[in-house]
Amino acid sequence: MKFLKVCVVTVVVLVLVTASLAMAGETLDAVKKRGYLIAGVNGGVFGFSMPDDKGVWKGLDVDTARAIAAAVFGDADKIKYVPLTAVQRLPALQAKEIDVLCRNTTQTLTRETANGLNFAHVNFYDGQGFLVSKKLGIKSAKELDGATVCVLPGTTTELNVADFFRANNMKWKPVVIEQTAELSKAFFAGRCDLLTSDISQLAAHRAVAPNPAEYTLLPVVISKEPLAPVVRHGDDQWYDIVNWTVMALLQAEELGINSKNVHLKLKDENPRVQRFLGVIPGLGKSLGLDDKWAYNIVKQVGNYSEIFEANVGQNTALGLPRGVNDQWYKGGLMYAAPFR
Repeated sequence: MKFLKVCVVTVVVLVLVTASLAMAGETLDAVKKRGYLIAGVNGGVFGFSMPDDKGVWKGLDVDTARAIAAAVFGDADKIKYVPLTAVQRLPALQAKEIDVLCRNTTQTLTRETANGLNFAHVNFYDGQGFLVSKKLGIKSAKELDGATVCVLPGTTTELNVADFFRANNMKWKPVVIEQTAELSKAFFAGRCDLLTSDISQLAAHRAVAPNPAEYTLLPVVISKEPLAPVVRHGDDQWYDIVNWTVMALLQAEELGINSKNVHLKLKDENPRVQRFLGVIPGLGKSLGLDDKWAYNIVKQVGNYSEIFEANVGQNTALGLPRGVNDQWYKGGLMYAAPFR
């Protein structure tokens, strides 16, 4: 009888371990078998994720997704983009219609628990604000009592603006529009007094407005919006790959490695550089990837500074400063854990 109990326990343990291992590689196996990554993105936020005139997807979130594809395949172009609304994005990820969500999505407690999701390292720290027409003469958010507000449904934005008006004893009337592109059109057409969203998105909307100079951002930030790529609960290996891909962009910047000098850095004698670029093997194997995974990211996509400046930085139409999205040693919040 004792022997039988031991056998039963052993079988149960083996089944659990096998199931755990199978789950651990489920997404990576599916992505490799398919031959390309499926990334959920926002279809209409200039600077973050939006197709250009030739249909080529561009933006900071797009480059984050490209970095994941580069890490997995050694080819940043092995990727399919699926534009999703704020309402569609989380269900699409939960239903396994996409492998990763790279769509300016705020990390919250409920999303990481009740919704069964995991947020990787933040790729953009933001906050919610208000965009208004200068014609209204509004200088302060405290002057917004009775305003009509264009807002996306199913977002932290919708909840935050309701909290803001209630906390300040002001009334407001929401104009709820599901599509991001239609939201901005409604605002610029005068259907609402103000547009509220993450400040980066408001800057993006203003950048493509008919007359950008006619609109101003009010000097107020009403929330914290840590934006990050999202994956499903239950696949630790895939989470590790996405999480460390974002940190690889940051680590490359910290080490002074960029898309132009990365091939030269292979000869660098600094052991931190050698481990990061796979000259000293091991880190890739830990993730189930080639040891050149980080090299491929930087070579094909760039480091964090490169993708920030190319998509949303001071010399773009958005003109955003690094601010809190600067490196930790420059007073920002961006900090990569040790690569060892």
